[in-house]
Amino acid sequence: MAQAAIPAVAQSTTVPPDYIVEYDSIHHPVLSRGGMVSSQNAAASAIGVDILRRGGNAVDAAVATGLALAVTLPRAGNLGGGGFMLVYLAQQKKTVALEYYDEAPAALRRDTLLGKDGKVDPGKRYSFLGVGVPGTPMGLYEAHRRYGHLPWRTLVAPALRLAERGMVVTDDFADILVRQHDQMVRDPAVAAAFYRDGGKPPRVGSVLRQPDLAWTLRQLRDHGADAVYRGAVGDRLVRGMRAAGGLITKDDLAGYRIREEAPLWGSYRGLRIAYMPPPSGGMFLAELMNLLERFPMDRLGQNSADSLHLIAEASKLVFADRARYAGGYPQYAPPAEGLVAKPYASARAARLSLDRTLQPGDVGAGNPFGYESPDTTHFVVVDAAGNAVSNTFTLGSDFGAHVMACGTGFLLNDALANFAWTGSGASPNAPAPRKRVVSTISPVIVFRDDKPWLVSGTPGGARIFSAMAQLLVNVIDHHLNIAEASERPRIFQGTVEQPIEFEPGFPRDMLELLGKRGHRVTQGATMGSTQSIMIENGLLSGAADTRRPDAAAIGSVP
Repeated sequence: MAQAAIPAVAQSTTVPPDYIVEYDSIHHPVLSRGGMVSSQNAAASAIGVDILRRGGNAVDAAVATGLALAVTLPRAGNLGGGGFMLVYLAQQKKTVALEYYDEAPAALRRDTLLGKDGKVDPGKRYSFLGVGVPGTPMGLYEAHRRYGHLPWRTLVAPALRLAERGMVVTDDFADILVRQHDQMVRDPAVAAAFYRDGGKPPRVGSVLRQPDLAWTLRQLRDHGADAVYRGAVGDRLVRGMRAAGGLITKDDLAGYRIREEAPLWGSYRGLRIAYMPPPSGGMFLAELMNLLERFPMDRLGQNSADSLHLIAEASKLVFADRARYAGGYPQYAPPAEGLVAKPYASARAARLSLDRTLQPGDVGAGNPFGYESPDTTHFVVVDAAGNAVSNTFTLGSDFGAHVMACGTGFLLNDALANFAWTGSGASPNAPAPRKRVVSTISPVIVFRDDKPWLVSGTPGGARIFSAMAQLLVNVIDHHLNIAEASERPRIFQGTVEQPIEFEPGFPRDMLELLGKRGHRVTQGATMGSTQSIMIENGLLSGAADTRRPDAAAIGSVP
């Protein structure tokens, strides 16, 4: 492949692996020799850690954290959405992938969300029509039933207390309710749940009680997932659907199932990586890592012009493949093994060069079939026994469809918008009844010496791939501690027609350098909110991304 000469750069002194307090680092991870939880909300992280202290394992703590996030982070934490969970079971030395993503109702039509202009109508998307069958209640319940240790009721109790007795409103929580006010108050149940006195958001420092959500959590505590899929919560949900013109029926709820599979395995620089299989975005993150592996990223330098150029160029190829091969289960089975194959990456990487920039005519989908053998939040948990959970779940947009069924207290997803609604209908991602929605969600567990070494993931929609790739390169190639790796500024490159987006934190000179190479560049907002735990020599290093307020990594005393 064409490649410019790589300049030699000075290497810093290697820090011994047992060196704990790095005074040369600007950012420092949270340290623990017991278990640890890192999530986008400190109260939820504390609940997960308390479950560890009470003898729960990583799955127990993950379930309690996820339920708590439904109370404390309703913009993304949820009971009305879905997600993906990787679980490492230390005693069995086994990794499993639990998929509990949203599913299209049986009554979905090819034109359900389309307006008169043939495009997705926002009024339909942000309504009961845009809601897929949620998977979170069953996903968390089944994870506990199969791999948890403490009683189910014990895991639901902390979230129930928060909903019943109230949570303290933070600046971030109050601010997002102000910014989303006009969309949120359109639904009477949402307005009643989060706003007071004719549509006023709660004051910072006040206590917000959520009695309807408490009722739902009480039903979950007493009846498990059946409360939603066959019981009283589901009855209220279906009544809300009928009243507002939604599609979900009792049969849709009763027919929902999670899937448990083996992970999609890949590697980078000799380290094995467990990715989520389809319909998650794991295969495309794996492809991106395989493309970058073809280049000496360590010698190119962290966030150098060469390094950023290659990440952007490789991303163009990945998004071309995603446009061609992303499709929902069970109607479509993408060539996942081919997309993550090293020979396929080698063939695709031949298009990449340090000397030039790929243009629209240069980028198309590859052919992986010869190599064969779908706002969000993420949290991670590691316990003292070495079990680990990497979980990402979502409502789709911020606060999902901005609707909730009366009496349930939880917001519903807008996941059906993720289908390819325009075009001929031949896309693998075309809408269809009972079809799983595709996702960019890509939690990972990186292994060293056959044991989890890094447990991580991020929200961010399409920006998940580049955010995760940059985190992994920062840790593996540039040997940054997990906090430093999390805080370095990021770029995002989507399709070849789009410009590179630069996070705040890059100097203007870097945008100009990439512009001179032929890239279109633009200043963007922050990207992702990685939650990560690194495990080395019995020491846990946690990093909660400061891009999202209220996030926290909290350690447990062994």
